Amino acid sequence: MDAAPAPLTRAQRLDRLPVTREHGRLVVGSGVGWALDAMDVGLISFVMAALVTQWSLSTTELSWISSIGFVGMALGATLGGLLADRIGRRQVFALTLLVFGVATGAAALSWSIGALLVFRFLIGLGLGAELPVASTLVSEYAPARVRGRLVVALEAFWAVGWVLAALIGYLVVPRSDDGWRWALALGAAPALYAVVVRRGLPESVRFLELRGRTDEAEAAVRRFERAAGVPPVPSPAPAPETRRARPAELWARGTRRRTAALWTVWFGINFAYYGAFTWLPTLLVADGFSLVRSFGYTLIITLAQLPGYAVAAYLVERWGRRPTLGVFLLGSAVGAGLFAAADSESAVLVTGMVLSFFNLGAWGALYALTPEVYPTALRATGAGSAAGFGRIASIAAQLCVPPLLGAGGTGLVFATFTAFFLVAALATTGLPEGRGHGLDDVRPPAGTAVSTG
Repeated sequence: MDAAPAPLTRAQRLDRLPVTREHGRLVVGSGVGWALDAMDVGLISFVMAALVTQWSLSTTELSWISSIGFVGMALGATLGGLLADRIGRRQVFALTLLVFGVATGAAALSWSIGALLVFRFLIGLGLGAELPVASTLVSEYAPARVRGRLVVALEAFWAVGWVLAALIGYLVVPRSDDGWRWALALGAAPALYAVVVRRGLPESVRFLELRGRTDEAEAAVRRFERAAGVPPVPSPAPAPETRRARPAELWARGTRRRTAALWTVWFGINFAYYGAFTWLPTLLVADGFSLVRSFGYTLIITLAQLPGYAVAAYLVERWGRRPTLGVFLLGSAVGAGLFAAADSESAVLVTGMVLSFFNLGAWGALYALTPEVYPTALRATGAGSAAGFGRIASIAAQLCVPPLLGAGGTGLVFATFTAFFLVAALATTGLPEGRGHGLDDVRPPAGTAVSTG
């Protein structure tokens, strides 16, 4: 008599499935929230350019407006990751959409720079927590053989949101003195979408098992199996770890090297990306472009993000996450360096598109790689902590642009971004490669103390 096939864990059952409509619903459902996040981040760059004239703001005051949001994002990313490992990915995702959606709508009513700063901080708190949580949720459902591609597809929604922001900036902001207020009012949409997320998206199976909620975990797996037409295979009762990861485990023996490398990449890419794209419309205006022309150029440059994501989505499964990330960071460095030397309108447009293509492809690869660095109990905490550390660079970039601009103009600003891209590219050599591996292949570091509860 043939021996019965070995039972599969729920994670293995998910990994064996083809990509189905349920995966599509998860990616699109999470991606819409991601796009709304990007739209909100992008809108502030156009609002800043408008407020320069309306409120007669200095570059220092503009740096406050841009940086305070990243202060909130740094705190939000860290807290969001910790909460997601404790109360669930879906719960935190919905909560973050509600927070930054309501705060964005309230920001449209800002009566002073002080009020705008308060609202921008609250917006950042929600924005920062959402991104690592959403990518963790998608990565924990995606089959191993296409996990990187699906996470890059999720990250591609960032370009959709930034294009929406550029369209709103181009069509709405310059039309009246209250155009920037109407733009922020449109950014309140995530508050409504939070209800859809809370009701429509599944909770992470790995998280449910970790908390001993096996009936819910089984129901979630069967939902995906039904969509694939695959009969369920009973899973053995897991031995729930019911462990609560501690942030200190990120720096335990066996993990600290990859944490240091990951944080360095996040720091470098955040400094260069947010420094460049948050200030781009304002820098173009400072270089003599009209407000409308500046916004139009920014829109065209932003459109180059979409093919960047498409190429990265192909390469993360063809080359692997780490080589794709390294190559796209080097390409970003070349784009930033060429932009620094651009001396004509056509050169600004072309080099800006090169930077946009490679930089957003690098972001896609980074989000595909990050959840694969840590085991389940530490995954959202690790992703959130890396993102939170990266937001510190976002803050620093906003504060550094004005003095760099005064010292050497746009050329020096983008030469500095080139250096940060190169540092991030070098740090990728310390990261693991997760292509073709299941998420459960990542184990906690040996000898790590574990707290339970």
